[in-house]
Amino acid sequence: MGPGDRTAEACIPPEARGTALAVAKEDLVLSGIAVAARVFRALDPDSVLEPLAKEGQSLDAGAAVLRVRGKLRAILSAERTALNFLQRLSGIATLTRRYAQALSGTRTKLLDTRKTTPGMRVLEKAAVRAGGAMNHRGALFDGILVKDNHAAAAGGIGEAVRRARSLAGPFLKVEAEVSTPAQIDEALAAGADMLLLDNLGDRELAAAVKQVGGRVPTEASGGMTLERLPRVAACGVDYVSVGALTHSARAVDLSLLIETRK
Repeated sequence: MGPGDRTAEACIPPEARGTALAVAKEDLVLSGIAVAARVFRALDPDSVLEPLAKEGQSLDAGAAVLRVRGKLRAILSAERTALNFLQRLSGIATLTRRYAQALSGTRTKLLDTRKTTPGMRVLEKAAVRAGGAMNHRGALFDGILVKDNHAAAAGGIGEAVRRARSLAGPFLKVEAEVSTPAQIDEALAAGADMLLLDNLGDRELAAAVKQVGGRVPTEASGGMTLERLPRVAACGVDYVSVGALTHSARAVDLSLLIETRK
């Protein structure tokens, strides 16, 4: 807002109060209701927020999402930021729900990644949960994932996993990214607790799961489209991670309508 919302100040008396309604303009899965409410309260601490739908709820176009009562200047100044949060987070939840439904009836669980908008990870991962998936690592400190660059820098996947295993302690799991049968054997021999099977075709993925033989959980990643997910689940992986849930979700459409003024 900088020094002020020039449009609201010009058009609306400071004492004017009213009610506005946030409405879904397309079918969506709702996320971000709490942060949107905080945006309105940041400009008018006395505003009254009435959630009309729940986090993770599927809504049809035209459904009411949130009603806000308070100072009209504050409502209109907060409008775009509140809607930006709702549209972005609901977009993630909506896309996540589609991916989760593609895995319905299988034993494979859906995970997100750290491919999030800088500064928005906590909110975007909450939106993933609202859509029906699970969170992978939240940050670099709460899990060890030995990727190809770690392996290259350490002199091989086996050596990287051994180093990680020696420092992990009893509470941190060590997951290793592998893409060949030799790397699978190396990582397992070095003590990996989980394997990330990266960028494998369906036939290669099935062979890798068979090679692991249930010794540790497996996660598939890379090229995970909606159409492919049922085939990936049929390969027997325990998890599938999809960066697109957060880095490629389209913002859904919502609007804010003034209902009353006084």
